[in-house]
Amino acid sequence: MSMLPGWANALGLSVALILVATVAYRFTLRMARGVIRRAAAGTKATWDDRIIERKVFARLVNMVPAVIVYYGIGPALGLPTSEIQGADTTLALIELLVQRLALSVIVLSAVLSANALLDAINDIYQENFSEAKSRPIKGYLQVVGIVIYIGAGVVVVSILADRSPIVFLSGLGALTAVLMLVFRDTILSLVASLQIMSNDMIRIGDWVEMPQANADGDVIDIALHIVKVQNWDKTISTIPTHKFISESFKNWRGMSESGGRRIKRSLHLDLSSVHFLSDDEIERLSRYELLRAYMQQKQEHLAEHQGRSVPDDVIPEPKRLTNVGTFRAYIVRYLEAHPDVHGEMTLLVRQLAPNPKGLPIEIYCFTNDTAWGNYEGVQADIFDHLIAILPEFGLKAFQELAGSDLSNAFAGTGR
Repeated sequence: MSMLPGWANALGLSVALILVATVAYRFTLRMARGVIRRAAAGTKATWDDRIIERKVFARLVNMVPAVIVYYGIGPALGLPTSEIQGADTTLALIELLVQRLALSVIVLSAVLSANALLDAINDIYQENFSEAKSRPIKGYLQVVGIVIYIGAGVVVVSILADRSPIVFLSGLGALTAVLMLVFRDTILSLVASLQIMSNDMIRIGDWVEMPQANADGDVIDIALHIVKVQNWDKTISTIPTHKFISESFKNWRGMSESGGRRIKRSLHLDLSSVHFLSDDEIERLSRYELLRAYMQQKQEHLAEHQGRSVPDDVIPEPKRLTNVGTFRAYIVRYLEAHPDVHGEMTLLVRQLAPNPKGLPIEIYCFTNDTAWGNYEGVQADIFDHLIAILPEFGLKAFQELAGSDLSNAFAGTGR
């Protein structure tokens, strides 16, 4: 019973210590916020705003109550520093445990603040440096964060166990194999990040396509472990960073930077509509602005060919213009005159091998607008015009029979 007053006094002082620490924490936090925000508001720079947004100083304030408890627990328990050796064993153990926990909180607060500072550095880099998209540093900062957390873990364990951190680090070599297994993905991602950045393989904002991961869209984040891709349907695909090294993918950045986007599409013609041009057709097509020079050149060439002499017993080669050849010439000149077709990139109109779907005429060119919507509009306009002008050349587009075609055919036979 003689010990009860001492325990009651220690308990009361400990509660008072906790209240003082709480009040000090709230007061310091409010003062820090007010002073720091006023100082940041008085500057034109934005880096200090990013530090405030990440709550770097707010997390440092967590150290204030821990420091108060660390130095105040002894007097609260009635154990001044000079009398600890002769103090009651139970109170001394309580003081020792509380001090170690307080030191651990101080270390963790410093680590959380350092991690928030790394996030703020990444924000500042992305906001103020043009190289941020091509060379993001988020992965490297995450590696630094992992090292800090590992170091803090060793320090906290050494504090709680009352052992030097060197003791734990000396046994780290024996755990190398385990650490390699545990941090396998981190090591792979780190190596992949270095290769991605050094080779400039992907950047934030790039359009990438990785079918095996069902990803097709813009890169919105490059971190240490994952790369986030926002697909065109607005879903988010998360791809391990090392996949961009070990597997193939397509990056459309080259198309965007070139200023031209490729059109490669075929127009299938009905083979039964291919024929030589008659004199009337030649005269009519010669009046087309795009074909005037071509038709004149061809007629001169045909006149030279027909004017050459051949023996009487030899049948001269009949050289005549075809509607499909003239149509190809028209397409070339139409594309060359089109304002939305890139004039400095490959422009090709070629005839592919006939197949069961007719005679393919492939249009290969580039638009001068790489935006998806504008590109599709230009491509559609070109083929709308070419399909509509086919009858002018006596050509027909090929399409497979539909049910209505068969019905009309049978109706015409009376069946």
